[in-house]
Amino acid sequence: MSPREERRDKERWDLVVVGAGPAGAATAIGALHAEPRLRVLLLDRADFPRDKACGDGVAPHVLDLLAEAGVTGLLADRTPVDRLRLVRGGVEAERTMARPAYVVPRAVLDARLVEAAVAAGAELRRHRVRALHEEPGCVVLDGELPAAVVVGADGAHSVVRRALDRPRGPVALAIRGYAPVTAAHAGRQVIELGTEHQPSYAWSFDSGDGTANVGYGEVLHDDRPAPTRAELFERLERLLPGVTAGGTDWKGHHLPLSTAWWRPRNGRVLLVGDAAGLVNPLTGEGIFYAVATGLAAGRAAAEALRRGSPERAGALHRRSTRTILLPHLRHTALAATLTRSSRVLEAGIAAAAADQRVFDDLVELGLARGRLTPSLALGLGRALLRPPPATRLDPRPPALKEPA
Repeated sequence: MSPREERRDKERWDLVVVGAGPAGAATAIGALHAEPRLRVLLLDRADFPRDKACGDGVAPHVLDLLAEAGVTGLLADRTPVDRLRLVRGGVEAERTMARPAYVVPRAVLDARLVEAAVAAGAELRRHRVRALHEEPGCVVLDGELPAAVVVGADGAHSVVRRALDRPRGPVALAIRGYAPVTAAHAGRQVIELGTEHQPSYAWSFDSGDGTANVGYGEVLHDDRPAPTRAELFERLERLLPGVTAGGTDWKGHHLPLSTAWWRPRNGRVLLVGDAAGLVNPLTGEGIFYAVATGLAAGRAAAEALRRGSPERAGALHRRSTRTILLPHLRHTALAATLTRSSRVLEAGIAAAAADQRVFDDLVELGLARGRLTPSLALGLGRALLRPPPATRLDPRPPALKEPA
């Protein structure tokens, strides 16, 4: 037996997770919560903590899911944000969200999730995966890491997805940085939707520490060139003047947007989060999808291994995620199609300004697993028939903070 074969024989894992972001860490947490004795290896090409380009918004639903897997208090020291402002042209809605969200740098969030996975029993290793192939009875990574089940959680440019020859759907391009929060945006998550280059929006999310996560993104189209870095900056500043002043840590990133036709594959190799093409096409939110599908994949792997049929992991994952996400994804795909119309988009914001129920339903649709509800449809219909005044605000805005 060659040294490589000996190493392979010693390195047999029940589950190997490629990528240790929220989707990958959640996969390890889900598997070990279901079966603490599993041998779980968590691979990432970087050491933690490390930065990751993102809007940094964390919906409370993410914490609900993690609590079910035994991870609590993850963001207990962070300041929640309960105000959301939506703007497009002359139409604006600002209200208090039913449940506050968090704005947490990925350098903080991801490191804490990795710590939770390691505390549950996973082994973390720095390793860049370059190849994957299936053999009888296992999946082998880079010719030397065999596993009964493999989960690809390696992001928008997933090596695992490419190895499986799985297609990628529509893609958005965004740029993100950190800047001192402006007085006009303090205590809020602000989204200003573009009237050009649709669909697009700029954002400023108050982190609660004197800084804001600010950025701009737009959906890419085959019939026009992708915007340059300079163009992304210019469009951000045009929509939210002044937010880039003093900004640092600018990063660009791709967002693989979800569609109505997501279908998890069968077999020993699963995809979760961005690697599975799961980013909300309305908001660019991906952390809820990452954690939800990751936890489900970990549980599916644990159950398949318990049954002695690791090849059933994909089918079990498909079954559980169907109830978690499939109806929601169909509704977000329909909503994304509808909001290509400027009139529908502005009517939706006007309806949210006029009715707290519509506002709350929009938040659920954009941040978690909400659907197009009767209240949302009725409010939209009314706004289309009788548009309310251009600007309708919640009458109880909080006092503004001075920037740090």
